[in-house]
Amino acid sequence: MASNPMSEKEFRRLRQFIKPFSRLNTWVYRLTNGRLMGELQGRPVVLITMTGARSGKKRTIPLMYVPYKDGVIIVASQGGAPESPVWYRNLIAHPDIEAQYRDRRMKLRARQVDDAEKAAIWPICVEHYPPFEDYQARTDRNIPVFVCEPRD
Repeated sequence: MASNPMSEKEFRRLRQFIKPFSRLNTWVYRLTNGRLMGELQGRPVVLITMTGARSGKKRTIPLMYVPYKDGVIIVASQGGAPESPVWYRNLIAHPDIEAQYRDRRMKLRARQVDDAEKAAIWPICVEHYPPFEDYQARTDRNIPVFVCEPRD
């Protein structure tokens, strides 16, 4: 059983806040190459551009920056919500993404890790953003983690 699980009401409130804040964050980040709104709680943010699973449209979202080898790790935590974020389905359907960290742009391919690989890289995620540990404790779902590596 998750400790301090998020209620359905809290989840709906969180989702109402996330979408407009993400749009503003993305716009300001792009405009300033991350000089403004390039951090959240003192931790760096990366912009991830992906293709919508159903719409086929490009979508860009700000996520916590977890550098890994020549790419990044993406954590589908949604604050420990009971459901994975909507964008999770986008990565499964269309794993080719673009990441922008400050003024650096990377063309990457996202790959969801299995439980064994997650156990090995989870400490890296928590090192870069300690609240991930609380988020996993808050939910019964196994938070999906993606390793995003350079495309050939």
